[in-house]
Amino acid sequence: MHAIFKTIKVNLILQVNNISKSYKSGSKTLTVLHDINFSIQEGSVVSIIGPSGSGKTTLLGLCAGLDRASGGSVILNGIRLDHLNEDERAGIRNRYLGFIFQNFQLMPTLTALENVMVPLELRNEKHIRERGALLLDKVGLAERMHHYPAQLSGGEQQRVSIARAFSTNPKILFADEPTGNLDDETSYKIVQLLFDLNKEAGTTLIIVTHNPELAASTHRIIKLKGGHIVSDEATGNIMLPA
Repeated sequence: MHAIFKTIKVNLILQVNNISKSYKSGSKTLTVLHDINFSIQEGSVVSIIGPSGSGKTTLLGLCAGLDRASGGSVILNGIRLDHLNEDERAGIRNRYLGFIFQNFQLMPTLTALENVMVPLELRNEKHIRERGALLLDKVGLAERMHHYPAQLSGGEQQRVSIARAFSTNPKILFADEPTGNLDDETSYKIVQLLFDLNKEAGTTLIIVTHNPELAASTHRIIKLKGGHIVSDEATGNIMLPA
C-alpha cells in the first residue's frame, strides 16, 4: 500500500544564502556577520533578536538592499540583490519594500498626511491624498493628519510611520526596533496596530527587536550572537497564513 503525500507549495519571499559582512578598520578587518543562511515564507512574521552588536541591524540592511554583503547572496522576491547597482536596488526597495524605524524618520517640514504621501508621489501613484488620508484614519490619526511631527507624540509619530510603510502595499516590511523609543503602554498599542494592518494586507513582516514579548508574538524567532545565527525556531504562537 502506497502512502499518499500532499504537496504544499511554499513561496519564499526572502532567501539569504551564506552571506557575510566585513568592514575595513585601518589595517584590520572586522567581520560583523558570518555565513548567515535562512529563508522566509511569503506572508510570515519573523523577529530577529540578539544582544547589541550581534549584527541584527546590519543583517536587516543587507536583506533590504540598503547595503551590499561581502560574500554570499540575498534573493528578494526572486531577484538577486548582489548583482544590482545602487540605483537598481533603490528601484527594488521602492517597488516591493516598506520600512519602519525606531526614530520614525519623518520629514519635519511635512505634515503627517504629506509624510504618508511621499512614497506614493515617488511612484507617481494616483489619488495619493485620498489614500494617505484613509491610512491615517486606519491608524487613528484622522484628526491629526495636518499636524507636523513636532506636534505629535512619539506614539503618534510611529503611527504615521506605519501608515507610510503600508501606503505602497509592500510585499515585505522591515521594522527596526519599532517600539524602541516608546513606553510599554504605547508599545503594546503600536504592536497591535502593526499586526492588525499586516494581517489585513498579507505582507511579510521582519522585525528587529530587543522586546521579548514582541518577538514571542511572531511566527518565528531568529537569534543572532557575535554575527552568527545561534537559534532559529518557530514559536507556534501565531497561525501561519493558509
